[in-house]
Amino acid sequence: MRVILLGPPGSGKGTVGDIIEHVYGLPRIATGDLLRRAVQAQTPLGRRAAAFMGRGGLVPDDLVVALVRERLDAGDAQGGYVLDGFPRTIAQAHSLEALDPRQREVAIDIEADEATVVRRLETRRLCPRCTAVYNLRSRPPRRDDVCDDDEEKLIQRDDDRPDIVQKRLRVYHQQTEPLIGYYRAKGILHRVAGSGTVDETFAQIRLILDRVLAGTGKEQTAR
Repeated sequence: MRVILLGPPGSGKGTVGDIIEHVYGLPRIATGDLLRRAVQAQTPLGRRAAAFMGRGGLVPDDLVVALVRERLDAGDAQGGYVLDGFPRTIAQAHSLEALDPRQREVAIDIEADEATVVRRLETRRLCPRCTAVYNLRSRPPRRDDVCDDDEEKLIQRDDDRPDIVQKRLRVYHQQTEPLIGYYRAKGILHRVAGSGTVDETFAQIRLILDRVLAGTGKEQTAR
């Protein structure tokens, strides 16, 4: 099964994706993480992607698809996976279907209003070594600005700065939001409220995934 997580930046896709991975054993494939690793390693792909990421824009499809193709070839992805950050355009959705046509798809749109998104991203912090994600309000580290696992000093991602967040939201509305209609037309879209706690959001998603895995009910937009 292929679970596609949709929603604006800061809606909680990464956190929910980690929980789905733990509960269902489906590896979370986050294109943002793949791109950041490529940038840090200064690979040819990473150098090309860095300019786009720093401005809050979308990385060109050919770069992202190449990363995803490589990741899907890994053994742990053969039985299904969770996608966080891909596809971001309808063209990418078509590429995904061509890359791995055998997987059954479920698309989940995590809805969150702009004020919630901005508040979450302003207080999000990342460990540069292990990539653990914290939030200074809802999930703070045990010690101020220090990762719980490796004691690395936490950082704020460049694309979480308020000016870049606004740009990312504009890009999302213009280029990624049309995927909601695309997956609705395919009959696989489910929508959940993402403005509450992580547990509240995941409880909604778990009901959807359990129903789909059991083969009961129609895969249509759900609240």
